[in-house]
Amino acid sequence: MPGLSDLPVPLDLPPMEAKLVDEVPRESGWRFEPKWDGFRCLAFRAGDEVALRAKSGKPLDRFFPDVVAALRALPVERFVVDGELTIEVEGRLSFEALQLRLHPAESRVRKLAAAQPAALTLFDCLMDAKGRSLVEAPLSKRREALEAFVARLGGAPAVRLSPFTEDRARACRWLDEAGFVLDGVVAKRADGPYVPGERAMLKIKKIRTADCVVGGFRHAKGTEAVGSLLLGLYGDDGLLHHVGFTSTISNAERPELTRRLEALAGGSGFTGNAPGGPSRWSTERTGEWTPLRPELVVEVRYDQVTGERFRHGTKLVRWRPDKAPRQCTFEQIRPPARAGGVPSATASR
Repeated sequence: MPGLSDLPVPLDLPPMEAKLVDEVPRESGWRFEPKWDGFRCLAFRAGDEVALRAKSGKPLDRFFPDVVAALRALPVERFVVDGELTIEVEGRLSFEALQLRLHPAESRVRKLAAAQPAALTLFDCLMDAKGRSLVEAPLSKRREALEAFVARLGGAPAVRLSPFTEDRARACRWLDEAGFVLDGVVAKRADGPYVPGERAMLKIKKIRTADCVVGGFRHAKGTEAVGSLLLGLYGDDGLLHHVGFTSTISNAERPELTRRLEALAGGSGFTGNAPGGPSRWSTERTGEWTPLRPELVVEVRYDQVTGERFRHGTKLVRWRPDKAPRQCTFEQIRPPARAGGVPSATASR
């Protein structure tokens, strides 16, 4: 039987990407999909050969043996599909669980896969049932092929069909859950082809704000000026936990801000989880930081929370001298008890 190299879509095909915009487009001709909080993945199968490719082009097979096995067991023996690897923990998608899969020990990966199986949520199809490439076909035709493909699977639990809508109001309701349940909303032209490696889609993210305590700071590389503020929130245990950082400080304000921070230096800074120790969450490249007395409060913008940490750097909005540090708690960034309007990854529309 022909192998993966004989498929009409090459294994090194870069996935189509999205450009960040401020709002859901209003013009006609757009289709909207949830932006799932997972790992982007192109999946290929030719007989017993299965390959998973990340957005970077790197293989994901060894980290998701459960998904490889599930795809190999499907009744369709040749396909190329585009989707998102996700793991659900206690009814919510967990990006943290996905990150845990990127472990060098195969035994650890297989243990995690058995305890928390991953799923592949599909939103595009790049090869039709006759083995022809759909890369240049419009999205409307690719979606028809995708729905026909999923219908042939007989309800395989590891493969899910992402919904879409042409209703902007519904897409906006999905966006309301972004940052808690979803990662945002993606907009695609119904008549648009699959454009490998180009930002031919649009993505919209829900930007939220939180008031945080400045528990410490780091110097800018090679200088004595402040480079980033280390942010903290108080937990139910009454301790101040490190949750992220912001480095959006203008050069004009650095000298005065540095003097202000140095005057508060001392004490333990973070009394709970602190920056600087070995951690998979570390996004700053040094462990050196200066603890501060917890007196300053800033409002920051963020787009996503994972494991009660800001996944990316935040943007400083303003200082909050009117806010007491003890008012800065995790309740600001925790998801609501019940999330309404969340799309199901089993309905097509």
